Amino acid sequence: MSGPSMFAPRGSARTVNGFADGEHRPHRVLRGAGLTLVFVTVLATGAVTESWGGVTHGDASPVSPRPLRSGEGGGAGDGGAQGDTQGGAHDAEELVSRSGDRWAAAYTAREYEGLRMALDGEYVGVGITVRSSSADRIEVARVRPGSPADEAGVRAGDRLLAIDGTGTAGRPVTDVVTLLRGGPPGEGSSPGSEVVLDLERDGRTWSERLRRARLSVETVTVSSLGEDVTRIRIDSFTKGSGDEVRRVADRLPPDEGILLDLRGNPGGLVAEATDAASAFLDGGLVATYGDDTRHALYAEPGGNTESPLVVLVDGGTMSAAELLTGALQDRGRAVVVGTRTFGKGSVQVPREQPDGSVAEMTVGEYTTPAGRTVEREGIAPDLEVRPGENALEEARTVLSGLGTRS
Repeated sequence: MSGPSMFAPRGSARTVNGFADGEHRPHRVLRGAGLTLVFVTVLATGAVTESWGGVTHGDASPVSPRPLRSGEGGGAGDGGAQGDTQGGAHDAEELVSRSGDRWAAAYTAREYEGLRMALDGEYVGVGITVRSSSADRIEVARVRPGSPADEAGVRAGDRLLAIDGTGTAGRPVTDVVTLLRGGPPGEGSSPGSEVVLDLERDGRTWSERLRRARLSVETVTVSSLGEDVTRIRIDSFTKGSGDEVRRVADRLPPDEGILLDLRGNPGGLVAEATDAASAFLDGGLVATYGDDTRHALYAEPGGNTESPLVVLVDGGTMSAAELLTGALQDRGRAVVVGTRTFGKGSVQVPREQPDGSVAEMTVGEYTTPAGRTVEREGIAPDLEVRPGENALEEARTVLSGLGTRS
């Protein structure tokens, strides 16, 4: 078993698995929830991209209707070789049901292996992101370069008619993603398995037989928002994402404004969020966590402390993303713009059970450097964006006031 992990749910800003934030939640494993990358009411297996609310999904990273933990790395060890690895999570479910732990979750060994792989930044799929268009049609929104779909000539804008003979019209996007992956999170097909896509482009229809492959997840994207403004978007904290943020921040000139976009980020690995904080701090405290015994997380020295920094958040900013936001805000390193964050401020650790199943159990809540508790409270932005206002433009305006030209 690995160190502490902390995930947060994704979806409605104040609901968890369909229950109001604060209500008791039934503690049972939800089949198909093998990857709990901090996404709350988005059911199934999509990589939620720019569109908060789950309109656009890809086969890149399974999403579950449950909170995601952030930790020092997932992994159920060799538990997959023990007990019932296909459907049994009896021991974990029993432990979770007895615990009264609001954020506890139970997994079969196979499901937890899917979670571990996703937190390692990997998935098995064909490399496309899909979206629902008008008239309940499913379209390809994005194709990952070098993926099986890309090599077969699939392009953004193609209409996806069917998957292995199953029509997609009128189906929820998350169901389509499950078909692309060959099964629910943690139970999808293996690399090399085949899937047939029926496609349409400019009135022409054809079929493509693709082999699924093991692909990496790109959770950090960098773009220019105009002169002297760079946007760093982090979709979730998987293995390597913290180092990637630091590489980007290190190569920017001191007068370059940075917009760190954490909207809709459900969390992920605590260690990666701490590494991301190191990109903008010169050492010092990032957060503390635990119950009777407190543990401290510290940034590495030498981060970019010169570039003006704005952090953009919303109700979908959760868990490890809130930890990072709170650290940068409390340390006076960034101005936070947007709406109040979700409020998932607890830390979980995996516990392997005798039957090979895994229970994620809470070991305490974390606090920001100033001692603030995030659980249920969330983090209030320094500048709140009201409904109807353009959050991105507001963030750029704040950056201009911090000394950048936009």
